[in-house]
Amino acid sequence: MDSTRRTALVTGVFFIVAAVAAVIGLALYDPVLDDPAFVLGTGSDTQVLLGAFFEVLLVGAVIGTGVTVYPVVKRHGAGLALGYAAGRGLEAAVISVGIVSLLAVVTLRRHPGGADDDTLVTVARSLVAVHDATFLLGPGLVIGVNTLLLATLMYRSRLVPRPIAVLGLVGGPLVFLSSTVVLFGGYDQLSSIAGLAAVPVAGWEMALAVHLIAKGFRPVDLPPVESPPALVPA
Repeated sequence: MDSTRRTALVTGVFFIVAAVAAVIGLALYDPVLDDPAFVLGTGSDTQVLLGAFFEVLLVGAVIGTGVTVYPVVKRHGAGLALGYAAGRGLEAAVISVGIVSLLAVVTLRRHPGGADDDTLVTVARSLVAVHDATFLLGPGLVIGVNTLLLATLMYRSRLVPRPIAVLGLVGGPLVFLSSTVVLFGGYDQLSSIAGLAAVPVAGWEMALAVHLIAKGFRPVDLPPVESPPALVPA
């Protein structure tokens, strides 16, 4: 297996891991996201901690997609490739803030520090609101831009079939527009409309992942790599 084929395989796996970890993490967060009195409860909070663990896997996979694909796509557009790698880093950072905010709720639950119940609930709701904001920014606005960047590179280079790239070119702006509407109060972040707007991006990522794992990048004529100038001794 040559290096390009390995890169395609690893990139595809990272996309799959990111999608699965995101879904599992959000499902496991259900107690802390839906119950304002969670911070006052007792007993096991293992489910929330598992959710944080899966989101840490998500962060690693998001960074992994940007890093692994960069050496291949940079020869078809260095600026776009760098923008995608940096954007995935930003996306991972935003998700990390959301993880920390919910872990802080667990900490308050375990060590309330003498605060009264109303104060604890208010602080916990504020921390959950921070997580909701990161969910809008990361998997919404930022992922829309990132999808558009990578899909543009894939469309120009023909590294994957054009229909897959077109799905990303449609899905990226659509999820960005939907998240913008949510930002300005047009509809709820978890509404059916927002969910439908995210379907093309999810389809793009899964179609891209499956193609990269099964077939790899399509052979294309690559521009020559420029050699660094030789150092001439004085």
